[in-house]
Order: sequence, then structure tokens, then C-alpha cells
Amino acid sequence: MSPDLSTRYSFDYLVIGSGLAGLYAAAAAAEHGRVALLTKSAARQSSSWWAQGGIAAAIDPEDSAFLHFDDTIAAGRGLCRRAAVEILVGEGVERVRELIRWGMKFDEGHMGLALGLEGGHSKRRILHASGNATGQAVTQFLLARVLAHPRITLFEHTTVAELVVVDNQCVGCMAFYEDRFEPWFFSARATILATGGAAGNFERTTNPPTSSGDGIALAYRAGAEVCDMEFVQFHPTALFTPSGATFLISEALRGEGGQLFNAAGERFMTRYDERAELAPRDVVAAAIFREMHREGKPFVLLSMKHLDPNAVRTRFSNVYEACLAHGIDITTDPIPVAPAAHYTIGGIVTGRMAGTSLWGLFACGECACTGVHGANRLASNSLLECLVFARRAVEGARTVEPLPSAAPLIGGDLPVRDPTPVDPALLARLRAEVSHMMTEHAGIVRNGVALKRALDALYDLRDRHGPLLSRWAGRPLRTMMRACTLTVRGALLREESRGAHQREDFPEENPAFEGHITQKRGTRPRLATWT
Repeated sequence: MSPDLSTRYSFDYLVIGSGLAGLYAAAAAAEHGRVALLTKSAARQSSSWWAQGGIAAAIDPEDSAFLHFDDTIAAGRGLCRRAAVEILVGEGVERVRELIRWGMKFDEGHMGLALGLEGGHSKRRILHASGNATGQAVTQFLLARVLAHPRITLFEHTTVAELVVVDNQCVGCMAFYEDRFEPWFFSARATILATGGAAGNFERTTNPPTSSGDGIALAYRAGAEVCDMEFVQFHPTALFTPSGATFLISEALRGEGGQLFNAAGERFMTRYDERAELAPRDVVAAAIFREMHREGKPFVLLSMKHLDPNAVRTRFSNVYEACLAHGIDITTDPIPVAPAAHYTIGGIVTGRMAGTSLWGLFACGECACTGVHGANRLASNSLLECLVFARRAVEGARTVEPLPSAAPLIGGDLPVRDPTPVDPALLARLRAEVSHMMTEHAGIVRNGVALKRALDALYDLRDRHGPLLSRWAGRPLRTMMRACTLTVRGALLREESRGAHQREDFPEENPAFEGHITQKRGTRPRLATWT
């Protein structure tokens, strides 16, 4: 008896995720066929939308892709995939110029594009749009293009339950729309995951709650390899408030001269790195953490008051207004800041054309691990990575020959949306417990005892709440826990300190770990080396 798939959709390309990578992939794929774009929430609810940083590209005549390459490699602490970095910095310039040709407006200065400087960069190469709201501006621009395209169909509030794999080939996915109980089957010659990262699983985070690692967990469950999950980048400067409310205080503030002070009024960054506030993110975040720990304070202070107040208000208008709502005038008052989980460096293992270990399945953006970031992402390389590897994912997807008819090959084990009611207070409590545990035991500075405690706690929660996690209402928590387990397991295995992964019980880099901890369902983790 064939499965009941009353609602079936067939497209040439299936894109899952509506951040910058997903929107760009959909726009690029529409040049070659019909595209379905799926997102579990509204199209505007993505980490890309909230990204304050810009797009790094060696577009200035006095800059070069070679310098951008060197800066990226240096930030990556020996784990960058050099071939992927060459692709990023080389093709990145063309991707930015393509956006400009499409009509995207980046901020301009007196002599053309206004290029900013951020930590780890040796040249001014950061393009911004709408001041410090680059993510929103670019995402909104691409969303308008996607909505206007006749070959793209947007499915909002559509949650993917699982990928459909036949003979190691991904042929589409099963998804549920809003509160309906029957699964929808989306078939496509190729599926592109662009679902974002998992930094929203931490208690203190700059990400929306939707950044829970959905795509990474989906791919892992389907049999794809993931790696480098232990490398979670903490943004050094997120606003600290007693209520716990937070938002990102952009890297660009330090790039334009912002200075960090501890509670004693000392400018401390020069004790940790000669580049001071312009050191890479892993250095600045770890330095702030240690200053907070040494002084017993939950924050340090970022000061802009020595700079021209009119320039600060104009250049950082969104940060100025947001801080003002908390009673802080950044032109005269120091800003209380502390690190927050910001970016998932690891993810689904992909090749140079963004293909995964499953034929027909591609990944791009934060859910993918291309190798360009190594152990520590260089500021503003992430939006560039979205553009470059989304385009490559589409080019790779064009080489996939579709199965004649995928639906008859699907077995009867379809996902079920269980209508059994669950206690929402229990779900909220468990999610808060997991996110607190991740911040407490798998945060900026880690140790083996705490990581083992976190892993045991995750397994214990899984065993004690199995029936809840098997229900549809428990699915988001199950996905979150799977992504957290991959992160903690990788962090426990990597017995060294490197980039965004800092172990106080193994404080030095270890050449034996110059590789990528790769995890695949049903197999033991392994250390892989890439060229």
C-alpha cells in the first residue's frame, strides 16, 4: 500500500531556509528552473535579518584578495580549508558586484563605497548598508527579488520533519504546514539546506530562538556528515542588562575606535594582544571573559565617548537608539557588554560545490561547514560565505539528475504530527535548562569535567523525557538537544585550545588536533584532514 501523500509538490530545486544564503540560492536557482523556498517561520525571522556586521570583500583598489586570504587564514588558527578560502575571497568580489548590479545600495562616503575596518582585517574592506543594519537591508532586498520572481514559490510557516533519502540520494523532504496533521511531500532534483546555525541554543545569545540547528540535525539524522561543531563563536560585545535582555553591539564600533575598559577603569586589551580592540573575535571574547572572571563582574565597558558624538550617532544610529531605550547614551555613557553565543562555525560537511555526503543534498550559509572559517571566523566573512557558496550550491545542484518518480519509492514510515497535548510550561522549562547548561558548561572557556557533565545531562534528559521528545510538540526540543549533543561531544573530544574552542584543562594548541572532528550517525567520531 503506497503512503498517503495527499499533498505533493514537485519542483526543480528545493531551498530550505530564508536567511541570506537561502534567499540568494533561491534567486540564483530560479535562473534555471522552478524553486520552492521553505521556512519554518516568517521569511524575515532569520539571523541574517538581525546581522549588524557587514560584508567583507576586497573591492578597494588598495586591497587585494591575497590580503583578505591571509587575514582569513590567520584568524582560522590553522584549520582553514585553503582551497575554500581562495574561493571565498576570489569569487566574493564578483558576488558583491553582482548584488550591486541587481540594485543593492551599499553605504557610500566621499569617495565611493564607505568601507569599514573590523577586528582581524588588515584593510578597510567591510561594506555596510543602512548604517549598521546590513543584514536587514540585504535580506530585505533579496526577499523583494524572490517574492517578485514568477518561478519561486515561498512556503512560510512550513516545518520540515525529515529529508527523504532513497539509495543515498536526497529526493526532497516531508514537511508540515502550520497546524495541519498531514505531511506534505516536496520532491526536487536537488535540495539546498540554508537553515542557519545553532547559537540560539545558548542562554545568552545574539540569535533568535529559531537558530536551533534544525538543518544540521536534519542532515545528521538523514546520514550526512557534520564536523567542527565544537567551534561556537561568541561575539565579544553584546549589551548586558540586569533583565537579561540583550542585542549585538557591532564589531564596527571597535573598528571605528571604541575602547574596552574593565570595572577598575583600565583599558585591558593591550595585555592580551598588541592589536588591542582590533584583535580577532576569539581573542577579544576570551579576554573579556577573563577580565569579568578576575573582577567578579558580569560585564566590561565599551566606550565611544572620546569620539565625535555626531559621527557616532549617524554611523551607529540603530545601536544608539537601542541603547537609548535602556537609558544609555553611547556618545557619553560607557556601554556594559559581555560575550554572547553568536555563530556556529561547524555544520554539515560540504565540498567546494557545497555538496554534502548525500547525493542531491547541498548546504550553504551557517548550517554548512565549508572550511573557510577554520577554528575562528574572521568578522564579516559569514555574509560573504552565504553569497559565494549559495551560488556554488546552485551550480552543483544543476548537475543532479532527478529520479524518474520519487514518491512511489518512499516507504510507509511517514512522520506523524501527534495531536496529544503537552505541557507548554514543561517544554519551556526544559529548553531553559538546556540553554543554561550550554552557557554554563560549554561556553567561552570549557573543561572536560563540565563538558562530561553536560553530555550526561543531555543523555539523561533524552532518556527521561523520551515520550515527550517523540511527539510533534517536543520536536523543537529534540532538535535543539541533538545539535547541543553534537557540539558538546566535539568539544569533549578536542583536547586543546584553538580559536573559538578554549579548554582550561588543555590551554595550548596541539598539533595532533590539526584536523576536523567529524560525526556521522551510527559511526564513531573521527579526525579528518582537508586540503
